[in-house]
Amino acid sequence: MKKPLGTLYLGKGKDTIEKFVDRLENPTKLISVGDVTTFHLLEAGIIPDLCIVDDRTKRLPVSDDVSVRTKDRLYGEVLVDNPAGLITDELICAIAKAVRARTPVRIFVRGEEDLATLPVIAVAPLGTVVLYGQPDEGVVFVEVTEEKKAFILKLFEKIIPGEARNTEINHIWRILNGYIDS
Repeated sequence: MKKPLGTLYLGKGKDTIEKFVDRLENPTKLISVGDVTTFHLLEAGIIPDLCIVDDRTKRLPVSDDVSVRTKDRLYGEVLVDNPAGLITDELICAIAKAVRARTPVRIFVRGEEDLATLPVIAVAPLGTVVLYGQPDEGVVFVEVTEEKKAFILKLFEKIIPGEARNTEINHIWRILNGYIDS
């Protein structure tokens, strides 16, 4: 995830949001991954359909201001466990359900949400905009396309080891497509 999956907008805070706000006119869905990115969107009056947060930034607790703001009451909340460096079935199921929801959803991750961007892109409808923070650099803007989805599948194929690869990838896609409910 060190290499951005989309366009990196350099900067911090509201100034960064202003650089791409004109590209947010009519996405299919708007999804933010990360506390600081979500905070700055909400502060700018932009309400993501789905936000995924863990009350941490760069593995340290976020400020009280950020924590309180990302708990906006307009969101239905889902709690999931997801250890650092992993993508659990529980997280994938929560994302798949939240993307289909008609009202805003906040997924709070006990653990780490850094890799959540991958299943988000895989399951989100075409035309969705996914925003996530690139630590100490800015915000990455990803428009979900067939090409991005194919890229994520290839990435899963690279990161899932050996003999379990096909079984695990099929399992992930079954979850993402709503066939398995964790």
